[in-house]
Order: sequence, then structure tokens, then C-alpha cells
Amino acid sequence: MLKAIEDRIIIKPDKMSSSKLIIQDDNKNVVNQGVVKSIGDKVTLAQVGDYVVFHRFDELPLPLDDLIVVREKSLLGKYTK
Repeated sequence: MLKAIEDRIIIKPDKMSSSKLIIQDDNKNVVNQGVVKSIGDKVTLAQVGDYVVFHRFDELPLPLDDLIVVREKSLLGKYTK
């Protein structure tokens, strides 16, 4: 498993579901919410397993398991499933 460092957060984005609304970018077919898989040692606002919403244009896609990495300041909020 890839480990986040510093103020970075690794997220596995949600997939589209018919039971809920997910904000989506039609060009890339990627959503702006998901579950936290790893956090850096300076992250204070999220924990592994949290469901988060992040700023769509601050993400960096990773080729591993459809993961993305964002900085903690890109988080917009947390939600429960």
C-alpha cells in the first residue's frame, strides 16, 4: 500500500451509484469524493476510513488502484455513509 507523506492524503474516489448524487466531471468521469486510504504525518483533519469531499482541481491521479492524492487544504468536508 502506498503511504502518504507530510500533508497529503491518498483517496479512493467513489464510483457512480444510482442511489445517490455524486458531483462528476464529464470529461474525466471522476468524482470529487471518496474514502481516505492513507494520510501523511502532518494531517489533522482526516483519518483513514473517513469519507471526504475534496476540491476537484487539486487532485493528482495515481496509476495504482485508481487512487488520487490531495493536500489536506484541498478537503472541503467529511460525510457519513
